[in-house]
Amino acid sequence: MEIVIVTPEMVPFAKTGGLADVCGALPKELAKLKNKVYTFMPKYKAVQVKTEKELELIVENEEVFIEKVESDGVIYYFVACPKYFDRDFLYGTKDGDYPDNDRRFILFNRAVLLAIKEFKIKPDIIHCHDWQAGLISGYIKRVFKDPFYDGIKTVFTIHNIGYQGLFSKDAMLLAGFSEDEWHYERLEYWGKFSFLKAGLVYSDIITTVSPTYSEEIKTEEFGYGLEGVLRAKSNSLFGIINGIDYTYWQPENDKAIPYNYDEKTLDNKIKNKLYLQKEMGIAEDENIFLIGMVTRLSDQKGLDITADSIDEIVNLGIQFVVLGTGEDKYHKIFGELAEKYKGKIGVNIKFDDSLARRIYASCDSFLIPSRYEPCGLTQMVALKYGTIPIVRKTGGLADTIRDSENGFVFFDYTKDALVSCIKKAGDCFMDKKIWNHMVKKGMKEDFGWARSAEEYLRIYKIAIHKD
Repeated sequence: MEIVIVTPEMVPFAKTGGLADVCGALPKELAKLKNKVYTFMPKYKAVQVKTEKELELIVENEEVFIEKVESDGVIYYFVACPKYFDRDFLYGTKDGDYPDNDRRFILFNRAVLLAIKEFKIKPDIIHCHDWQAGLISGYIKRVFKDPFYDGIKTVFTIHNIGYQGLFSKDAMLLAGFSEDEWHYERLEYWGKFSFLKAGLVYSDIITTVSPTYSEEIKTEEFGYGLEGVLRAKSNSLFGIINGIDYTYWQPENDKAIPYNYDEKTLDNKIKNKLYLQKEMGIAEDENIFLIGMVTRLSDQKGLDITADSIDEIVNLGIQFVVLGTGEDKYHKIFGELAEKYKGKIGVNIKFDDSLARRIYASCDSFLIPSRYEPCGLTQMVALKYGTIPIVRKTGGLADTIRDSENGFVFFDYTKDALVSCIKKAGDCFMDKKIWNHMVKKGMKEDFGWARSAEEYLRIYKIAIHKD
């Protein structure tokens, strides 16, 4: 099968979130399965890989170069336009989104389709990820009047429906769509033009990143105003759990942790715990239940109920460490909690990949109390590192964590439900035989990308055979 993957970000080139991890791993797994795989993403300032210029285009009156690098059986193409992509950040600064994001990603979507024609790449599938690649399917079906694109099927993946690429009606016209598209059944979304909705309306298949989330987004609570579109396309909507790259997440050889280990050498995990306790300035005691979080500090990630729970967590004799950045209010709240409970909780308002790995390797449990969570990757990483997840039953967390088997699960989005679940986990921690059995079982779970790639191939075949 010939597959083109279009994404706004991808590990190891540029990343703001889990989307980049997915789009970094999936192409390589598809290539391992003997598929011909090409990827396209913008060439941001952050992209430092050495590339070769393959093609020059004029797109939206701008000079665009298509650059290439090959690795792991995948051909990676980059859309280079310094005016739009040679910036310090991918989508915006701390003050907000770039005001020309509509123009930036109109150019990107057009450049991809022009490039595949110039390269004579006629794929079976174009797989588009998130709103920044949302125009591809609409261009094929409504704008590009060219028989070259006939028969190409499109798959669109929603990684987080809360990010919709909303712009004015003028942006829709600038993108090349006709006035006829300004309709609630097409591209109009509550008086705005939505790149994401374009992907939903015109793609042959829609996927999202877990089976539970694919059901949740058809409801008013989680659909962000697009639940009607998704219900109408319910027969073409599928949920596929993301995977993690086990060549990247391996406690046996992780260079960021002081003591490597596997399920047969868990004594080294205890040594990591004592190391982290010292690093965080909290009491060094292997028998104290230690919970970690590595997260974006935001309402979506459950930081409100977490902050409300800290008093009770500390009163239970539990230690807590958190690493992340996000909303200013949580920087302030958790900074104050760190002062209040000095020696009992550790707070790190920053991004630090090495510290994140030490938290995964050292804590007894890993907390993910999300209000909603399309898939989540951190619970899979935590399991591999023998750190038992404590999660809210939503999205991909519900699909991967089984209560009292490989983790602990609560349902109600309340402080009381969270504290009760933490207490349950803490009680289990005191029974080392049961706890170590759960740890070893979790470390053997397989959330690698091979399984997910096979599922995507199955979905691609459904798209190919659609009328």
